[in-house]
Amino acid sequence: MKKQSNRFNRGFNMASNSVRCLVCIAFLSMLVTGCRQTDKNPSRSTEQSDTSNGVQAVTAATAEAGKNGPSKILSKPEVPILCYHHISPTEKGDYSVTPATFAAQIKALSDSGYHSITPNQLYEYLVYNKALPEKPVMITFDDSRIEHAKIAAPLLEKYGFRGVFFIMTITYGKKNYMTTDEIAGLAKAGHVVGLHTWDHTMVIRFKDSTDWRKEIADPKQRLTSIIGQSVDYFAYPNGVYNHEAAKQLSKYFKLSFTLFSKRDTLLPLQTVRRIIVPESSPQRLLSSMRKAFKLN
Repeated sequence: MKKQSNRFNRGFNMASNSVRCLVCIAFLSMLVTGCRQTDKNPSRSTEQSDTSNGVQAVTAATAEAGKNGPSKILSKPEVPILCYHHISPTEKGDYSVTPATFAAQIKALSDSGYHSITPNQLYEYLVYNKALPEKPVMITFDDSRIEHAKIAAPLLEKYGFRGVFFIMTITYGKKNYMTTDEIAGLAKAGHVVGLHTWDHTMVIRFKDSTDWRKEIADPKQRLTSIIGQSVDYFAYPNGVYNHEAAKQLSKYFKLSFTLFSKRDTLLPLQTVRRIIVPESSPQRLLSSMRKAFKLN
């Protein structure tokens, strides 16, 4: 019995030693893991992100939010976006079409199977890969002209289209321009109302915060109150922009629209391309769309 007791004690001591070793190993493992977790602190992540270049920083930020980054947005097929100004039987020039020409062009778009889309649909497509209707097109109008409410909107509605109307807010109620009631009526009819600055000053000429408040912030707020909806889209006067202006506009708008210009590689959402529609045949318009936006 004594020998058996000694063997039991020796076995117990060996087991105890093994348990102590396992406890020590587990404790050391916890210490190592804790050290590794301590390394992943916010300040170090910030320091690392600060070393990234502009493209990487923008891509990372959008990826974290589940959005497409600039490179992905730029790689997506462009949607044809048309820009009208004057619709007049008497005015001439690259920025004017006659009512008859406008009617023929819109009918041609409908007959060719195009479907009008809104800026929000375009945004969802570019940023979240949402589907667009077959043969999408966006039809936009600059400068708040009265014929946009009297001629363009009713004709678009006839074909089941909706347009995007960019407003210079200095024009409210002036001769040949829309009233605030007419602008509000466009929004109620399902069209989209965007901003075109207060008085058509190009954004590259803004000097300080006073200009941004006068041309962008205050007009946006006033236009929002008129239509009873958020104003999320902007058209550059003369289509002119630079990177700093586009960056500033991203604080105010989901999308901003240029004319012809190349898109900013870091801010493609603020430099969406359009083409001006001149006095031309419907066939020439369709051809210009295919060429400008590389359509099949």
